[in-house]
Amino acid sequence: MASTASLSEPRVLAHTKRRLFPDNIESRTYSVVDTQFAVDEWLSDQPIPPDLSSQLAPFNHVQLGTGYPDLVGVRYLESDLLAVERFGEQPPLIAVEAKGYTGTEAVDVERGIVQAYDRLHEANAAYVAAPEAAISQSARTLARELNVGVLGVDSSGTVEPLEVPRIVGNRTADDARAISFQATAQGVADKSFALNHPKNYLAYPLALSHPEDTDTVLASHVVRAVEGARQGAVFLGLVKEQPTRVDLTPLGNEVVRFALHRYGSVEEALTTFQDWQRSRTRFCELAPEWGLLTRRVVWTYPATKLLVKELQTMHTDGLTEPSLVDLVIWLHEQHATFTVELFLRGTDDVRSRVLDETGNLRTDELTDGTIYHSPTVFQLKAMLYHAGIVTERGAEPTRLDPATDTWALCEPLDVNQ
Repeated sequence: MASTASLSEPRVLAHTKRRLFPDNIESRTYSVVDTQFAVDEWLSDQPIPPDLSSQLAPFNHVQLGTGYPDLVGVRYLESDLLAVERFGEQPPLIAVEAKGYTGTEAVDVERGIVQAYDRLHEANAAYVAAPEAAISQSARTLARELNVGVLGVDSSGTVEPLEVPRIVGNRTADDARAISFQATAQGVADKSFALNHPKNYLAYPLALSHPEDTDTVLASHVVRAVEGARQGAVFLGLVKEQPTRVDLTPLGNEVVRFALHRYGSVEEALTTFQDWQRSRTRFCELAPEWGLLTRRVVWTYPATKLLVKELQTMHTDGLTEPSLVDLVIWLHEQHATFTVELFLRGTDDVRSRVLDETGNLRTDELTDGTIYHSPTVFQLKAMLYHAGIVTERGAEPTRLDPATDTWALCEPLDVNQ
């Protein structure tokens, strides 16, 4: 039998994560491990070394069903892991319960199966992962009856599907949507907004519509950081990247129509953009019409709607000028998983510092600006500022004072009037 150290629960989970969510970067893929594994020691005699912790990261406390799966993520899985190959246009939300050797007790695979079954209330597929030698035939029979996949792990790290589940049509809870959001083209997990002015993203559909080379036109008229402009345009839903090309979305087409209506041609519109280079004036004041269009575009970004809704609620409750610390604490009470994914960097050291084993915030850590996700606290906030939605622009995490960084609406509604 494999040693308890080689197939402890964290080891089983790391092997399983590598099998289901490989290290290579894939589109529409994202996964997190539960915060109970963000510790230095799993059991009294089972430390979690830094390299293993790094494999498990990022951490979050995601509720599915009545509990918190050990691993949850979104990905198109290989056909040998599922009972069917086709399951629609969206990649499935996957939940995993891991079981391993403790040295004193048998591996409770059946309990893991029942836990995984509970996750099917909101996941599309659920698995239990355990040392292969500990998986009995009766456990496999139970898993088949409950539509739970069984993954057998050996001491070399090989993970074999012993039972494969059918996809079910769930994914409705807030936590499930947060993880699914991270796997979309608009998620903030790895890459998102690299530039802090919305004009750079609005200009990309115009450059794409220009008869000359898109990158050359954009670099000469607007910004040299063409890759960052394209990526931001993707995140705002203005363009869609295909394997061999970039296409305008309906929203991107509307930006082009606006430019044609206002200037007669995309060339004239881009010439105006060129005049705005290096301007520090708020965009909604520098170009009010473009500012209104920016507001419409930024509003379609899912995080904007959540932030505006909660900032309005905070204002109504008397928190009229909340700091970043206030906002994160408030949001975490309402939308814990989404808050962690949107604001906190995904590294194991940050998540381990800020979240305890049960996913609660260590609020004293929130005053350190370096724990925050730059595309949210700097670039996204700057765009909200330029669109006239919030009162202050963003700041780089290295220059950020979360206790004084204000997140307030420019035009909060007074519900008492």
